[in-house]
Amino acid sequence: MPPEASAAAVAQAWRRELPGVSAGSIEIITPLWQVAKLLADERMRTLRRLRVEPATLDLLSTLRRAGDPYTLTTRQIAERTFVTAGAVSQRVARAEDAGLVTRSKSTASRRAVAVTLTPAGHELIESTVRELLEHEETLVAVLTRQQRTDLATALGDLVNGLRQVTLTRPDS
Repeated sequence: MPPEASAAAVAQAWRRELPGVSAGSIEIITPLWQVAKLLADERMRTLRRLRVEPATLDLLSTLRRAGDPYTLTTRQIAERTFVTAGAVSQRVARAEDAGLVTRSKSTASRRAVAVTLTPAGHELIESTVRELLEHEETLVAVLTRQQRTDLATALGDLVNGLRQVTLTRPDS
């Protein structure tokens, strides 16, 4: 990246061009966007290599992390994946067609649908997550253990702060 394209250079240029306007956020938000883009692109390349769709990864991971018996209702899946009920329904249908999950009536409610990981889904998600996490570990290996801890803490604080701001802001 040319030096004039660095976040610090961009912030400095705006300070020069718009004196009095705070531009410090550029030095945080711009690198976060860049990191997010690079990591998202790398995850997509890895998932293509593993032949797993991101939506399938999300669904199967959510079920696997739920613990034995690896079953959640479609509503629980929607809450945990932050996607709509319609999107969950499509994901479940595709995964069911592929033999990765089964659907049944939930014992919790007559109207609820329970989704359970099949042995094939269990095997696929474990091998995928194992390879994905091993690869992603190499991507963050440039950071020391302390840098990782500090970054994880700072990012958690930022996410929590952003949630508070966005939850309390009235719609525009």
